[in-house]
Amino acid sequence: MSSAAENGDAAPGKQSEEKTYKKTASSAIKGAIQLGIGYTVGNLTSKPDRDVLMQDFYVVESVFLPSEGSNLTPAHHYPDFRFKTYAPLAFRYFRELFGIKPDDYLYSICSEPLIELSNPGASGSLFFVTSDDEFIIKTVQHKEAEFLQKLLPGYYMNLNQNPRTLLPKFYGLYCMQSGGINIRIVVMNNVLPRSMRMHFTYDLKGSTYKRRASRKEREKSSPTFKDLDFLQDMHEGLYFDTETYNALMKTLQRDCRVLESFKIMDYSLLLGIHILDHSLKEKEEENSQNVPDAKRSGMQKVLYSTAMESIQGPGKSGDGIITENLDTMGGIPAKSHKGEKLLLFMGIIDILQSYRLMKKLEHSWKALVYDGDTVSVHRPSFYADRFLKFMNSRVFKKIQALKASPSKRRCNSIAALKATSQEIVSSISQEWKDEKRDLLTEGQSFSSLDEDALGSRHRPDLVPSTPSLFEAASLATTISSSSLYVDEHCPHDRTALYSNSKGLPSSSTFTLEEGTIYLTSEPNALEMQDDNASVLDVYL
Repeated sequence: MSSAAENGDAAPGKQSEEKTYKKTASSAIKGAIQLGIGYTVGNLTSKPDRDVLMQDFYVVESVFLPSEGSNLTPAHHYPDFRFKTYAPLAFRYFRELFGIKPDDYLYSICSEPLIELSNPGASGSLFFVTSDDEFIIKTVQHKEAEFLQKLLPGYYMNLNQNPRTLLPKFYGLYCMQSGGINIRIVVMNNVLPRSMRMHFTYDLKGSTYKRRASRKEREKSSPTFKDLDFLQDMHEGLYFDTETYNALMKTLQRDCRVLESFKIMDYSLLLGIHILDHSLKEKEEENSQNVPDAKRSGMQKVLYSTAMESIQGPGKSGDGIITENLDTMGGIPAKSHKGEKLLLFMGIIDILQSYRLMKKLEHSWKALVYDGDTVSVHRPSFYADRFLKFMNSRVFKKIQALKASPSKRRCNSIAALKATSQEIVSSISQEWKDEKRDLLTEGQSFSSLDEDALGSRHRPDLVPSTPSLFEAASLATTISSSSLYVDEHCPHDRTALYSNSKGLPSSSTFTLEEGTIYLTSEPNALEMQDDNASVLDVYL
């Protein structure tokens, strides 16, 4: 709903037949939009700044723009039309909240012709993008415009509490009347910049019923795929560092609860994936196509408008996933299951669908024919929970990395390693002495020593289980990168660090070689004669 890539490539213009919307040519709609917004925003600058009041959300201003012009409006070559502006003071506040100055807003929309985009969806809406790639202008239905106007007080409250959000940023709601036809438009932020190539684009709802891109959609140069396509292409999900993952999931949870409180459902997460590894190969081609980017850098950057700013705010970036000095265009750094470095652009779209009577009837009918939990139309609370579960478990995942030991510097010294090894062997020697004394008193054989040490009676061939990750990490913290082995096959020509053959059931040698500790245990002559004697093997 609010991106360039969501709606495919820019329309080829004169190469194809001009589109119409409600029997009105798209060129006339674009011209009327620029004329109307130019007049209303310019006229708004004369009004003093003040706090937004409740009645401001329901104000509708109207101006008539005849083709021959008037004292207040310029002449134009389009049919006469009337241009309405909904809640002008409220939307002025929203634009100021996002750091958009009136001059920048007018320059983006009115300085150059709007670029028409193709539409892959079934809504039949027209999409336009400004030449600087900042704003998306979309035609909406009467019910959607009416619902947005009712939503404005709650939208105002949510933005004051949480300006960092992945919800659409609405900058204006207008209506063009000409020849008895009403064409309503909404101005929003552009989620997917055209200057950054999207190698994959997905429209995700968390539903599986008919959530696969059609054959016609796949034939497009920039197709928009769906949930089942994502599960097939990115079956392992997308990986983030811990800080970015937590910020993203917190933002999604907050936004979904807001939508649930407004009884909104059937929204989607628009996800654009830019593969940096591929972009390096396409560097020359990208540089030739990034003309709007150079123009954009000279203009004011819209606050909170990018994906990274929406979840973390300016000044924060991913934790080490992307280290190159690249212009990320506000994308969120991530990695694929193949280890590819990615930039993600995302935003929640299509939020103007409330769970009204028609949606309830649609869900009831689909639930009778199909699995009711898999269809996209559902009650808002269930829809939000399913949406979050899908994003948390199937789409976005956290990178699990083991951090280095904080005592690594101290434990790397040979002196510390020798001291640690002597303590370990002394402890083992004392335990064996005590156990031997008790066992000889009770008349037990040496086989029970193996039973107590390894927990496997009469099974000296069993290798003890590998220690848990937590135990291994604890041991690594104590003796750094060295390892401990007890092996009866170790060679005996190494330098002996510790040896004791009097109190132990077998001779034990503790050696150090190339950063590795070897503890060798050999049975003595008495043990070799005992059938029940066994050799202790420990591997860590």
